[in-house]
Formats: sequence, C-alpha cells, structure tokens
Amino acid sequence: MARIPHPSRRLCTRLSAAAVFVAMSVAASGGQPGQDLRAQPPALRYDRPATAFEEALPLGNGRTGAMAFGGPASDRFLLNDSTLWTGGPMDPAVNPDAINWLPKVREALFKGDYRAADALTRKIQGKFSQSYAPLGDLYVETPGLDAAQVTGYRRELDLATAVARTAFTDGTARVRREAFVSFPDKLLIVRLSTSAPGGSALSLRFTSQLRHEVTVTANGDLLLSGRAPVHAEPNYRRDIKDPFVYDEGPNPKGTRFAARARILSTDGRVGRRQDVMTIEGATTALLAVAIDTSFAGFDKAPGEGPDPVRSTLARLDAAAGRTFESLLEAHAADVGALFRRVDLDLGRSPQDGKPTDVRLREYASGVADPGLEALYFQFGRYLLISGSRPGSPALNLQGIWNPHMRPPWSSNYTVNINTEMNYWPAETTNLAECHQPLLRFIGDLAKTGAVTARHFYGAGGWCVHHNSDIWALSNPVGDFGQGDPRWANWPMAGVWMSQHLWERYAFGGDAAWLRATGYPLMKGAAEFAMDWLVEGPDGFLVTAPSTSPENAFITPDGYTGVVSVMTTADLALIRGLFLNVIQASETLGVDAGFRTAVKAKLDRLPPYKVGSRGQLQEWYHDWDDQDPAHRHVSHLIGLFPDDQINPIDTPALAAAVKRSLELRGDGGTGWAKAWKIGLWARLLDGDHAYRMLRTHLQYVPASSETQMKGGGTYPNLFDAHPPFQIDGNFGGTAGITEMLLQSQRGEIHLLPALPAAWGTGSVRGLRARGGYTVDIRWRDGKLESAAITADRAGTVRVRYGGLTAERSMKARQSVDVTAGVAGLSIR
Repeated sequence: MARIPHPSRRLCTRLSAAAVFVAMSVAASGGQPGQDLRAQPPALRYDRPATAFEEALPLGNGRTGAMAFGGPASDRFLLNDSTLWTGGPMDPAVNPDAINWLPKVREALFKGDYRAADALTRKIQGKFSQSYAPLGDLYVETPGLDAAQVTGYRRELDLATAVARTAFTDGTARVRREAFVSFPDKLLIVRLSTSAPGGSALSLRFTSQLRHEVTVTANGDLLLSGRAPVHAEPNYRRDIKDPFVYDEGPNPKGTRFAARARILSTDGRVGRRQDVMTIEGATTALLAVAIDTSFAGFDKAPGEGPDPVRSTLARLDAAAGRTFESLLEAHAADVGALFRRVDLDLGRSPQDGKPTDVRLREYASGVADPGLEALYFQFGRYLLISGSRPGSPALNLQGIWNPHMRPPWSSNYTVNINTEMNYWPAETTNLAECHQPLLRFIGDLAKTGAVTARHFYGAGGWCVHHNSDIWALSNPVGDFGQGDPRWANWPMAGVWMSQHLWERYAFGGDAAWLRATGYPLMKGAAEFAMDWLVEGPDGFLVTAPSTSPENAFITPDGYTGVVSVMTTADLALIRGLFLNVIQASETLGVDAGFRTAVKAKLDRLPPYKVGSRGQLQEWYHDWDDQDPAHRHVSHLIGLFPDDQINPIDTPALAAAVKRSLELRGDGGTGWAKAWKIGLWARLLDGDHAYRMLRTHLQYVPASSETQMKGGGTYPNLFDAHPPFQIDGNFGGTAGITEMLLQSQRGEIHLLPALPAAWGTGSVRGLRARGGYTVDIRWRDGKLESAAITADRAGTVRVRYGGLTAERSMKARQSVDVTAGVAGLSIR
C-alpha cells in the first residue's frame, strides 16, 4: 500500500563523581530583612519556610541533588546522588523459557482468543526494576532560635543563577542564607549571615534512611557513610513483608555512599561530639560537604567504583582556599551560559509581586498571570539544567530529587512515555548539552536490550520494555507473571527512544555523531522492529503481542483485554523509526541494502484507521476503551512528539486525532495534561492548548499522594501526577514551546498556536530543526518580527499562518522575518 506522504522528514535546511560543597558565611549585614531578596525574575518566591518536600526548592548539578527547606531554626537539605540505586547489574536473559511462549501468544491472538493471549503473555516476563534511593539529610540548626518569633521571612529560588536564598529577622538580628549546587566545582554552597551581637551558634548533623553510621574522623570531618540495599520491591507491591534486602556477608554488596562535612574556616569556636559538629559565637563560617558513591557503571558491580569515603576526602582537600565569591562566580557563569540562552516575556501583571504559591492558587481560580506561565516555562528549563548534565545519569521519574525509601514507581525510568517526555524540551529550548545523559543511556540499553531481544523473542537488534533503572534493565518486568501485561509486556521503548537520536541530529546537524553513534543505535532498534513484525491474517505486517501502554479495550462480546495485535501506538512508533532510519541512511550514504529492506517493511505496515466516532483508532479493531478518559494517549504519538500527522499534509488524520482528544477529555494526571498541551499545539489550536496549560497548572497541596486523580502543580511548581513526577514539568515546557514555534514539516512555523491570552510578547533563543535559533516578537496577536540565525548554510523555509517564504542562508547568518499585506518577507 502507499504510505503517508512525509514531507516532514526533510530538515529545515535542504542539506543532505560528584561531591557536595556547602559553604556557610555568617557575616553581619545592614538593611531590612529580605530587602536584598529582590532578585529579578524569573524566580520562585515564598513568605514561609517549606514544611514538605513539595514546597522545598530544588538544586542540582546532574549528579548531586539537594532540596532546600529554609527552616529558620532547623534548615534541612535533603541530599540525593543520581547514582545511588538499590540492586546491581542484572542478567538480561532471566527467563529462558519466555521464547517458547511467543508462538502460543500469537496463535491465540490470530484466533481472536484475547483472554488466552492475556494469560499467556504473562509467561514472557522477568524481574522488576530497582529503585532510586535517598542518600540522606544535612541539618543546619540554630539552638535557641524560636521560629515563632521570626519576622519578615522571605525565601526564593533565582532560576537564572540557580541560587536559593532565605532571609528573616530573629528578634533584632538579621539573618540571610544562600545555597547552590555547582556543576564546574561539583560543590553545594550555602552561605549564612547574621547581625546578632557576638554571632550565633550552629550545629550540623547528618541522617539517612539507609543503613548508615555517622562519625567524626581523625581529622575532624563529620562523616556519613552507608550502603544501599541489594534489592528493593516496588512501592506498589504492598503485600511484601521485607521490601528491602541488605547483603550481610563479610564483603557485603550494594552501592556504598558517603557524605563528608568539614568546617573550612570560622571566626567561632568549633566543637565536635561523636556525631555532631558545633560552632559557637560565629559571625562567619565556611562548611564543605562532599558526596560520592561507589557506582562504576551500568554493567559493573556496585563495589567496583571509587571508595566514597576516600573520594569525599579528596574533594574536601581540593576545596581548600576557595572562597564563596569565587565558587559563586564560576557557578553563576556556568548556569547563566545555559539558562540565559532563552527568554520568554508574556507580559506583566499585579500577580508578579506575590509569593509563588499564592500566585498558583489564584491562577487556578481563574486569575490571569502571564508571568507565572513564563516562570513555569523557565522552571522546566531550570530543572533540566539542574538535573541532567554531561556525565550524569539520565533523569528518572523524579529527576534527581527523591525523599522516599520506596518512591512512587521506584522513581525508575518509565520508558513508555515519562523518560522520553523528560527530554522533549532539550533541543527546542536550547539545552542540547542536557540531552546527552539520555543519549548515553540509550547506548547502555542497546547492550542489555540486545540480549533481551534474542533471549525473549529470538530477534535481532535491541529492545527495551516498560521500565528500566540505572543498571539498564531491559526485560519485560512483572516478576515472572505477577505483572499486568498492559504495562509489563510492551517492548517498544527502544523504538521510541530512538526518536531522540534522530532529533539530536535534526537540530544539531552533527553528521559525524550520527554516523558513529546515532545511526548504529537507530539501526539496531529497527532490526528488532523488523524481526518483531509478523504477517497477520489480513496480510499486513503487525506486532503481536501488542499493547497500548496501560490502557484496556472491550471486545464486542464484552471481554476486557489488554493484549492484541498492532496497536496504533506500535504502528506510529515503528513507522516513525523506519522513516528516520531511511533518511539517516540516505543522509550518510550508507546501508543501501538495509534501507531497501526497511522500505519494504514500511510499505507492508497497516494504515492508520479512523473509527466509527471519527476518532483515530487506538486498537487494530474499532473497540471501545475500558476507560474512555484514560491518561495515556499513546495512539496520538504520530502527531506529537512525532510528525507523521499534521493539519496541513494529513488533514483527515489530524481531524481524527482532534476527535480522539475530544473523546478523551481535558482531564488526566499531571504529565498527561502536559502531553495534551503539545498535541493541541500541533493541531494549531492555541486556545485549547492554553486551556490545557491552565488545567495543568491546577494547584495541588503539598504532600498530596492521591494517585491517578486529576493532576496539576505543587507549591514549588513540581508536577503533581499526583504524586510528584518530573515529566509533567518538562512536558509543560515543551508544550509552551510548541505553541510558539514548530519546525517538524521541513519549515519553521512561527507562532503556530498562539492563544488569544498571549496578545503581546516575545521569545528569544528557541531552536528549530535544521540548526536555527529563532527570536520572535508579536503584538495584538500578530507577528511583529522574527530573527532567524543559521548554524550552517542551507535554504530556510518559514511559515506564518497561511503565508510561506524561503531563502538561502549562509552559516552563522541572521535574517529578519516580517508579515504584511505583501506577504511574508525574509531579508
């Protein structure tokens, strides 16, 4: 059959071990409490300390995560290391019998016996993933301070410099604290100042939920050391008596960790007890805390890495002589170089001066607050800068910030949407460097996934299923039959994540990287997909078994099932991968024979289907959904984040997608609402995308653990599934970007889904496929001007509304775009 025309596959150019350092300075300062907290936006601001994780302020450098609570009498810093997980490497061939059940599942499916297929598919499962573990807490306490007597309290997080600040008055003394986590120096810095006569007293202590000990070392450091469990059961397995397993042998296994504190300088008197460090009469103090783990790599035993006790000692020794000012300067320059690439101005309002949690509550009640919307956009970029840096692991379900021993869904890599969504804004919002951890993780998964593909399915290439962890788990999870196939038996994650490989090239244009890294990984995923496809009864190539992530169908005879053949999600993902592989092969001039084989498979895929209600069918047959408002909209991947469907080239399919969204409704979990922002933006319906944004920013109180009920946003702007999942933050930022700029059809589309609520504004520094940086200004809902700068030579095509224009550009050339009665002008 003829495949869908795909002009979108043309690029816009027409060319083929980290440590934490905490510095604290208690120096007298003049002025009123909080007077110097007037940082320029964007910043999160509060008039009270955090009492829950969802109110605390996140800091990080990709490896080290810290949540600053800002308590006056007891300031808590929740500490994470993104390499601290339970467990260790797992044999991907954990179920040698699994391959024997695949023919039986397919036989049942092709007979239409979906009940048998559901039961038999459970035989094709392995172990659950491991869990991301909390490292511990550092408490900086002020004995004798009465929090009830504190006045003028202010707390903020400056996104442009990634600095958290707290200021208040204690009686007549003015107190101020600053904190940040530095990527260049691998240090967390906290400075405290007070005007109290004779200084103040401080005590420092560590705690941890993991097995640990706290001691004072011979050189006077305060040392927290411990070990993670060798196994942890997922939090949703509530019937497990002992969810954590520690190795008790003479050489115990499990990832080791350490956090080491040292007072580098102070004008006070230092005291040390067995597990506490104290300072008396200090007006200035400098504290350093170094963190490390023994993680050595996804395929290495946890004990093969560095000794964190020794490495933290070396980190602290290296910090000798550094000042707060020099550390701050290096940190601010590093963060600013990334953060300040993009600026978004949606207008000002009286809400701008209010605390962020107040703004969020009032926004949820209907108050207009364009500044909050711009702040939320930038907060997503801030989280990506803070949580994902070259050399660090990829962002998990909670980024790098987790307070729980049994975090929701193990705080793992849920790769049927959430991990991919974490990186949707990486390229479009000019943070390509922050994309690197995911791209590297894909390479790890390809290694374990090749074993999984061969042992579970007898297939070539590589595949990954619903969940993974830092050990690059790739097998179907479920504990050998205990998992529901609707989520456990979904082998398409490698296919989906390969889209990120092509996007990296589409934006950056690095042909050498594509040749050496991106294309071989994409090819491996395509090889699995080609082997996974099987001829169905109607002659098309289909996937079997196939699920639509986490959803269920109802057959005409009333059976509620989850396993079928070739769901639309599978179709979209495989079609998208094949098209990308074909284009990559043509671009590189390699693998002509393989390219021909992929094209042959592509032409035998079934078409997209429109159901009886005008919707894009989710299932191979026009079945009803068990849950018509289900949070997953996996069958709409072809519209977004992929680009096979759009209102211009495939209007009938776009109309079917729109109908599917109408039937699904505007509800859902936090990340689901974020996804719908991008979907409506791709349908060029800015007002509906904006309606989804307002729904997405629905206020959810801190510590809300209600699952699967309408999501929204916590007081610290973390996404509320609920509970906290960071993917909704990144999906929201990506969706806002899609409203302002798109580039998936081989052209740069300016203001494709501008809502009426954003009548006048500007954005600077967004990125478009083909290697372009784009600035846009608009007034009264119409394009005022745009500036486009090219990374490399080529022909740029620009669209605004129904107007198009194109011109040749040289490398590093900038052009201006305007729209008028004579049409679209590029000069």
